[in-house]
Amino acid sequence: MAGYLTTHVLDTARGCPAAGLRIELFSVDGEIRSRLAEMVTNDDGRTDSPILPQDRFATGTYELVFHAGDYLRATGQDGEAPLFLDEVPIRFGMSDGEAHYHVPLLLSPYGYSTYRGS
Repeated sequence: MAGYLTTHVLDTARGCPAAGLRIELFSVDGEIRSRLAEMVTNDDGRTDSPILPQDRFATGTYELVFHAGDYLRATGQDGEAPLFLDEVPIRFGMSDGEAHYHVPLLLSPYGYSTYRGS
């Protein structure tokens, strides 16, 4: 089995999945970022398929960019401009070519957390 990458976004301020949040995936090679995918979370706060599926998986350095500002505005959590959080980039490495990597985002208007999930 080849590796793959999934993500999940939870709105911790509202206590629910973050539906409709746009996410971009980039591969990173030194100073070069190459966009590989763009998806929007479903009603469960997940993408409908892996953001990096098995047939495109490769080890290396990646960056997920969560477009939190658009989501926060759409859900009435934007507050005064400028937003405290707008784009949330998370750069991480994947070294095991056979593993499932899961990078969730726990989001609120003034903070976020991430970890390697399962």
